[in-house]
Amino acid sequence: MISLAGRDILHAWGKFVFTGVGLGLLIGVTLTMAGVYRGMVDDAKVLLDNSGADLWVVQQDTLGPYAEPSSLYDDVYRTILGMPGVGRAANVTYLTMQVRLGERDVRAMVVGVVPGGTGEPGQPVYLIAGRQITRSHYEAVADIATGFKLGERIQIRRNHYTVVGLTRRMVSSGGDPMVFIPLKDAQEAQFLKDNDAIVQQRRRTAANPAFNRPGTPGLLDAVIASQSVNPYINAVLVQVKPGFIPEAVAEPIRRWKHLQVYTRAQMEEILIGKLIATAAKQIGMFLVILAIVSAAIVAFIIYTLTLGKIREIAVLKLIGTRNRTIAGMILQQALGLGMIGFVVGKIAATFWAPIFPKYVLLEPGDSVRGFIAVMVICVLASVLAIRAALKVDPAEAIGG
Repeated sequence: MISLAGRDILHAWGKFVFTGVGLGLLIGVTLTMAGVYRGMVDDAKVLLDNSGADLWVVQQDTLGPYAEPSSLYDDVYRTILGMPGVGRAANVTYLTMQVRLGERDVRAMVVGVVPGGTGEPGQPVYLIAGRQITRSHYEAVADIATGFKLGERIQIRRNHYTVVGLTRRMVSSGGDPMVFIPLKDAQEAQFLKDNDAIVQQRRRTAANPAFNRPGTPGLLDAVIASQSVNPYINAVLVQVKPGFIPEAVAEPIRRWKHLQVYTRAQMEEILIGKLIATAAKQIGMFLVILAIVSAAIVAFIIYTLTLGKIREIAVLKLIGTRNRTIAGMILQQALGLGMIGFVVGKIAATFWAPIFPKYVLLEPGDSVRGFIAVMVICVLASVLAIRAALKVDPAEAIGG
């Protein structure tokens, strides 16, 4: 049997192919938007994986340290180490800021970790070059996405750090690459004041009568010295001993230490369900709009092609062609247009995804669901053209 749809497509193949390419670019944008959301979810999971923690101990009644600010004294980890089931505990700070290299600024999450070997909570999981931080000051390990290289000196606040190690896929929940520095340096950087502010603070302290009373020698100097020290951290990362259930270890810490403790599942829910929830809704709205636009384009093109061959359809009816055959021809054209568009879109999304500044994760499952959605949209979009074709009067074939 001769394929009427194929013959008609060959007759106007240029218009059909160019329309398919245009639709494909739109579908490619749709697949990319879905990949951006998948990338955000994957970034959140990678952040948790890279922390090397089973539990996150943060300030009470907060969703820290990623979704909300959290502040703890840096000696809390000692009391946590004595709790049943706790294998390791380490302080950590997080600060998103601009890191400077020469005249170039890089947006990064600066992570303050306790210097040590691989395996300590908070330390980079693996390095692709160099070594871990071993000194208490002025060393850094950076993700390769920052563009930093081994031996380069970067600037964080007023201090300079030598890049001694490089790692890969160490990112924040927002996709910013991480830069690891010693904990003490990170504590200083987090609350570092400029020189003028420090001078003004010392003047205010010296002018306070409470610190100048007779019989309190050295009190003023002690207060001024304490103002230049930051004893706070954002969280304590805890690794649970083998054989212990994380939730069973977390409950006594919550009860007796009056701190908030999150397990891996709870922290994942915070990151995905709260931190990126608004972005997910925005992407969802874009996907709906793009789907509607795609349907409108397919409907318009198929309807235009159908109106352009009204006389041919009338001839087919005159010679006894069934309505089912005519409807099938139009439906096949719509599905063919959708298939061309999806192939072009998938290829385009695959090629331009690595160029995006944010991580784009194109999952096979999303591609399958996208293909099914495109086919459904094409079927629905062809309904208008089919109705117009079925209303054609066979007499128009004779009327000229």
